[in-house]
Amino acid sequence: MPVAAPAPIIVSALIGATDFAWADGLRRAHFPAERNRLPAHLTLFHHLPPSALEMLRRLLAAEARGAPPPAARITRLISLGQGVALGVDSPGLVAVRSHIAEALRGQLIPQDQAPWRPHITIQNKVAPSAARALLQALRSEFSARPIALEGLSAHWYRGGAWEHIADYRFSRSGRSRRN
Repeated sequence: MPVAAPAPIIVSALIGATDFAWADGLRRAHFPAERNRLPAHLTLFHHLPPSALEMLRRLLAAEARGAPPPAARITRLISLGQGVALGVDSPGLVAVRSHIAEALRGQLIPQDQAPWRPHITIQNKVAPSAARALLQALRSEFSARPIALEGLSAHWYRGGAWEHIADYRFSRSGRSRRN
């Protein structure tokens, strides 16, 4: 079997099963089906160079090893103009991402250098009026809720599809996580 050529690397947070099912259900219900190639996800980095893979593996393993999952909450709905996202607050995950970004300085694209706004997109690439309607409908029943984060995950980006590289799970009884 031929080995696929390297591609840009995406890093995301692993969402706990119950919270993933909820967020992915919203995504499947509201994301245009013909464009929805991915399940719900919380992206930390959008485009890391393939040459960073071995360093990235060490960084992700070090961040997850012995560390408890960082606390996280979905605190708000976010208008994307042509879609809607769930805003996520997690000082611990922000610290993890900042540490990785610092280690990869000079290898980040502008999007990954910009201030990070953690979110889970549940609708995108729709008419602004449809996005506004969904935002209004969700606001009527929205309440903040915790979301379980179980680890970090790396994927090759292959033109829309993500090809899994590896998962790095947080420990349930590890050292305390820096905030």
